[in-house]
Amino acid sequence: MPGSPYLRDMDFDLTPDQRQQLFNQLLPRLEQFYGQTRDLRVSPELDPEKIREWVAGFDFSRPLPPLEAVDTVVDNLLKYQVHVPHPMYYGLYNPRTNFPSILAELIAGYFNPQLAAWSHSPYAAEVERYLLREYGARFGYARESVDGTFTSGGAEANLTGILCALNHTFPDYANQGYRAFHREPVIYCSDQAHHSVVKAARVVGLGLQAVVTIPTNDRLELSVDSLRDHFLADRTAGNRPFLVIATAGTTGTAAIDKLSAIAELCRQNDCWFHVDAAFGGAAVLNDDYRHWLKGIERADSIATDIHKWLSVPMGTGMLLTRHPDILDKTFNTQAAYMPREGKSLSIVDPYTHTIQWSRRFLGLRMYLSLLVFGWAGYAKTIRHHVEMGDYLRERLTAHGWTLTNDTPLPVVCFSRPGVTDAGAFAREVCSRVVASGEAWISVYPIRGVDCLRAGITNYATTRADIDKLLALLERVRSAVTN
Repeated sequence: MPGSPYLRDMDFDLTPDQRQQLFNQLLPRLEQFYGQTRDLRVSPELDPEKIREWVAGFDFSRPLPPLEAVDTVVDNLLKYQVHVPHPMYYGLYNPRTNFPSILAELIAGYFNPQLAAWSHSPYAAEVERYLLREYGARFGYARESVDGTFTSGGAEANLTGILCALNHTFPDYANQGYRAFHREPVIYCSDQAHHSVVKAARVVGLGLQAVVTIPTNDRLELSVDSLRDHFLADRTAGNRPFLVIATAGTTGTAAIDKLSAIAELCRQNDCWFHVDAAFGGAAVLNDDYRHWLKGIERADSIATDIHKWLSVPMGTGMLLTRHPDILDKTFNTQAAYMPREGKSLSIVDPYTHTIQWSRRFLGLRMYLSLLVFGWAGYAKTIRHHVEMGDYLRERLTAHGWTLTNDTPLPVVCFSRPGVTDAGAFAREVCSRVVASGEAWISVYPIRGVDCLRAGITNYATTRADIDKLLALLERVRSAVTN
């Protein structure tokens, strides 16, 4: 382009000198952010119009020098992002990423393995296959028969679980779609279930009306008695309940549904049992906490997020199933253009077990982390999260706050007794805490009343950080009530 010296004879590889200069400039900045995150504001002061104006200021008609381009991106991520790796971030489960998993992103970017066909990336495909079996075994599945796939996250994993349930219950669904339904299909989940269930029901063509929300008990767990009643009512009405979705660690309060009891009801009613363990699933990695998820081994399928408690980059989910043939039945299709080199071998092309085709080497984030830390390292960091959650509960109670959820997982909901409008009080405290830049918390409605919510999402969060949060809460509480 005329007037653009940087585009003239541009090599997409850049030159070796340019690449080295970029690393020399970028890596120290990244290391400064990674090593000194706690020195930053947790959340920025947002001005949407200013951000949009800045982004739109680059129309790509005049490319920037590579060094300037990289600095532009880093500068703006530093200024305009909630820093979820910060030890004082107590929000939704967006963790600090462990360093080996960051390196895995870099390695995958360089090699760019294609995980559609086994023959194109046999090492990557076998790494993921091995991880799926080993992790599945930790949930109680038989190692020799467990199957699964890496996903973009819990939403895709839940969608995959629903598709598996449809193909299992309605054998002609893959070919006939809704025409395979001779009775109205019904999905059960609690009123605390993740909203990806509703999206998935729409995507598969069932619609919102097929999703029946089951009320929860005082602990915000799915009511087993109500579920039993719904099974009876729907069967009497001629409907076909085909799927129950239980949750092991709800987003709002981290409640764990009664998995064993739900599994038994599903067995009695010939119903697929899916567990959304996006958050709480990793508790199986610590022997002291495995019993929290008792019954999960009876699930037909499990959704879990590696990018939550295992602290790897976003976009790393997993679907596991104890039915070794169901993913192939659900997703396999023949494509003439796909590579044929591996067809005579006892292998599985990953594209035949997932809704995706071209896919990044997601499993490397988990694999490299395990190579460095091992299962024992994860057991230790999970214990740390749980202990920090317990410490937060202790400190809140000691300062006169009331706990409003009941879970062993490190998510704490709380309120202040004696205030006139508890919901308004919680919203105002949350707003001021976030605006301070010192910490990030949220609000969540429990029985129709907003409560404050703080989750331990960071393996680097310490007791000293929690003490700082309590001091901030007390300061803000005093300002709001006086």
